[in-house]
Amino acid sequence: MPKTLILCDCSKSQTLDASSFDSIEGMKCSRIHTALCTTQIGDAAKYIQDGDAVFACLQERVTFEELADELDISPPEFVDIRDRAGWSEQGADAGPKMAALVSDAQLEAPAGKAVDIISEGMCLILGAPEVALMAAEKLSEILGVTVLLTDPETTPLNRDFDVASGVLKSVSGTFGDFTVRIDAFREIDPSGRGEHRFSAPQDGATSQCDIILDLTGGTPLFPAPEKRDGYLRVDPGDPLAVAACIFDASHMIGTFEKPLYLTYDANICAHSRAEQDGCSKCLDICPTRAITSDGDNILIDAMACAGCGGCTALCPSGAIAYDAPPVSFLFRRIENLATTYAAAGGKAPQLLVHDAEFGAEMISLSSRFGRGLPANVIPIQVDTVTGFGHAEMLAALATGFTNVHILLSPKTENEVISGEADLANAIAGDAKVSLMDVNDPDAFSDTLFTTKTFAPVTDPILPIGGRRDVTRLSAKALQPDTDAPIALPEGAPYGAVVVDTDACTLCLSCASLCPSGALGDNPDLPQLRFQETACLQCGLCETVCPENAISLQPQINLDDSAFNQKVLHEEEPFACIECGSLFGVKSTIERIVTQLEGKHPMFSESDSGKLIRMCDNCRINVQYQNTDNPFQDGERPRTRMSEDYFSDRKDH
Repeated sequence: MPKTLILCDCSKSQTLDASSFDSIEGMKCSRIHTALCTTQIGDAAKYIQDGDAVFACLQERVTFEELADELDISPPEFVDIRDRAGWSEQGADAGPKMAALVSDAQLEAPAGKAVDIISEGMCLILGAPEVALMAAEKLSEILGVTVLLTDPETTPLNRDFDVASGVLKSVSGTFGDFTVRIDAFREIDPSGRGEHRFSAPQDGATSQCDIILDLTGGTPLFPAPEKRDGYLRVDPGDPLAVAACIFDASHMIGTFEKPLYLTYDANICAHSRAEQDGCSKCLDICPTRAITSDGDNILIDAMACAGCGGCTALCPSGAIAYDAPPVSFLFRRIENLATTYAAAGGKAPQLLVHDAEFGAEMISLSSRFGRGLPANVIPIQVDTVTGFGHAEMLAALATGFTNVHILLSPKTENEVISGEADLANAIAGDAKVSLMDVNDPDAFSDTLFTTKTFAPVTDPILPIGGRRDVTRLSAKALQPDTDAPIALPEGAPYGAVVVDTDACTLCLSCASLCPSGALGDNPDLPQLRFQETACLQCGLCETVCPENAISLQPQINLDDSAFNQKVLHEEEPFACIECGSLFGVKSTIERIVTQLEGKHPMFSESDSGKLIRMCDNCRINVQYQNTDNPFQDGERPRTRMSEDYFSDRKDH
């Protein structure tokens, strides 16, 4: 049964054309209304009763959901085409964009994984007595409160909450499972007359709590404190901020759902091999320190992960992947927006990537009070702008978008997204990806209206596969006439390995530790082979090379030869002096002979020196036959037969 798109021009403040949505499969349109949320609310009720309604209005979502609740019917679906399309200087030309936005809203995201976090409301408040005790009094009726004071002058008489004194030495964990360690810990002794007294101080006291309310105004207890669930920290000198913080804390009791943002495949992780360091991009960029090293692999603390996505954008192998939703769904959304826009008659679309808080508000303010968005700028809302890496940027350009604009928010990790944009532009061959760091809605709109646009690709792609696959496919679509490798910025996850053949001894340490198999050997000949498409530029080969003969060259080679193995270095093998079979490297064997034969005690005799020139089998055979062979045993005793045992019995 097709869904019905319910259209309303919002008191004729936007131009709507039902034919714009003809290209959307499984969708039909209602007539165009003018005031569905007020004077035509009866029509809205009828649409809700009929079922399968999609209201093209997000502002009055609560109104229509309450109406559905009164009718005892499941709430309808919603999509915003007014703020993001209709309310614009070019709103009359926004039909294709509206169709793309409606089609995008119909895509169903895969269900994400999550775990339940239980908070019993145990709250630890830190701060000076005047502000910490006030907060405790307000929260004690709802939460189980403990106030930790440092060198208090007096003790409070209020026994509605616990008060202790001490120095917080360490804290770990997250919402629902914090562990604190306190030195010089003193509890109140409530007995006796007069002021309460503290007990004798003790070091090493530990305790657990669900919430930490930090009103000290000092150094945060955690990196990226705003991303640590259950840790509330504000300026104690700001009464409004303190009041808001107390309000937030009062609602943090019960069962909450924590999304599991990431998946991790240790088999393809390039962090380390044999205790040799390789890639550490995820560890270096994680703002919450949720990622730590565990030898050759990494550990992800899912409870501390804030889902910023920077690690997934930077991971060269795809070992860390975003799972809320997966990147494949984002590729699908990008391609669907481009194809639906084109099918509806749109030309030269641009993509605007924004988050659900700052970006959505910026678009709303711009459309209500300013110029709005250009008719060919299609917004796509994502959970995290930081996770929109170079692969996604290139996929957008290769599916038909002329430009990609990334709207940064105050919470965006600019270092990650800036590097990814530079990498995407280097591969695309022009500055087609731009970062928008603006806080003024008017300046935001003006930038979009005046941006230089580029020509779209001739043959759009279908972005299928992992990030590396889509990157290469996109690069070939964007630069179809490029034969030479494209130089990339330092630290790019694509590139070649350069070997100093004069220094390389073909020890093959690099090949044995290469996590992706980009470097390999030839079991029949002394060769070092390399496949460029598999190289992650993790640096392990450069680290383990004992001769410092390896360096990395960031680039992307779009020629099909990059899929083939090529020989980086080879030498003539040595022929065994006994059997003639080839083994080892001739230059290496000759160098060893020069250094050891006749000089080292083990190879002082001529026969011993010959062992160096023999293959493994011949060397073992010769050593076994030697009279002074340390592994040689005495003469093997004769096997005893039944007659021997019978003879022994007769003799006795």
